[in-house]
Amino acid sequence: MSEKEDSIPPHRGLKKGLYVLPTLFTAANVAMGFFAVLYSIRGFDLVKTAPEDASVYFNRAAIAIGLAILFDTFDGRIARATRTATEIGVQFDSLADVLTFGIAPTALIFSWAFAPTFHENSGAYGIGVFLLFAFLMCGAFRLARFNLQATRPRVLMEGAVKIDKNYFVGLPIPPAGGLLAAIVHFHPMPLSTLGESAAKYYGFALMALVGVLALLMVSTIRYVSAKTGSKGRKGFLLVLFLAGIAMAIWLYSQYTLLILAGAYVAHGLVLFVVRPFLVRPKLAEE
Repeated sequence: MSEKEDSIPPHRGLKKGLYVLPTLFTAANVAMGFFAVLYSIRGFDLVKTAPEDASVYFNRAAIAIGLAILFDTFDGRIARATRTATEIGVQFDSLADVLTFGIAPTALIFSWAFAPTFHENSGAYGIGVFLLFAFLMCGAFRLARFNLQATRPRVLMEGAVKIDKNYFVGLPIPPAGGLLAAIVHFHPMPLSTLGESAAKYYGFALMALVGVLALLMVSTIRYVSAKTGSKGRKGFLLVLFLAGIAMAIWLYSQYTLLILAGAYVAHGLVLFVVRPFLVRPKLAEE
């Protein structure tokens, strides 16, 4: 054995292998976004001729986006747990999120709702496409802002929001895209099958939701982050809670996922309205 081989520290190969784990989960995230886009295209092809078959593909696309949220959660946690987080990993994760939670949900909503419901030359169709593009752009901007804050935690400009690891600044793009996917999973049949008047009504409501989600992503409204984790009794209770959620998803996925996604999106707005009333009494007491 050479002196060079003797100088190699033990477990160095294992350490290098650990760096691959977060990347594998990010790659799985990309794969789910890729398949979600393909399923959306395939479903759109069958909307008029075989709507029931189209619903199968739309549901698969929605499930793929849901699985991507799971992979996206694990890659960050594994990187932090193994201390293998890298700058290139952060950038790769963001690029994956643009595809999976930006492009894939917009392709799904376009194929499932807007394109089958509104005529291509109508104003409503154009508004729907514009809002989907705005959703994608706001999501990409949200990711760019998050990366900048993560790599440069100092104040970037006067009046910038102070970074708190317990909160996200603006709605993260995974729950925004996840809510759209949960809606499709709840009712995978193409929106046009509800009838012309009902489909247009729900189509306009969906446009409003897409616009609100886009604005929330670029807002400064804070959303609770689970990155810090819990220890002791709180950690045990959290495990029990997650186990119950997993069981509910297994048994009633359509209702559970829609409620969870909607509750997370709404809780930031609720905290934004309630927080001033909670902070002022504390300041008065001090």
